[in-house]
Amino acid sequence: MALFDYFLRKKENQVTTASKAKERLQIIVAHERNGRNKQPDYLPQLTEDILHVLRKYIQVSDKSLSINLDNKGGDLNVLELNIELYDNNTD
Repeated sequence: MALFDYFLRKKENQVTTASKAKERLQIIVAHERNGRNKQPDYLPQLTEDILHVLRKYIQVSDKSLSINLDNKGGDLNVLELNIELYDNNTD
């Protein structure tokens, strides 16, 4: 009977090891997702500054400007700026 107990214990240890590995992997994935979606602290101020400069030259509302910062991995970050411009010249 001791032989059967040995194999049953080994199987139980494998299950707990697998569940621990799965839990660790979930923590790592959650941490990576959190880091990817985190925006830098200066982004709201950058948005305000860009709006201020644009308003010197054109009429633009707060809703017509969107700024996104995307981390492409490593040291590469992409700043995406979208501005809706309206043509006020009507003939």
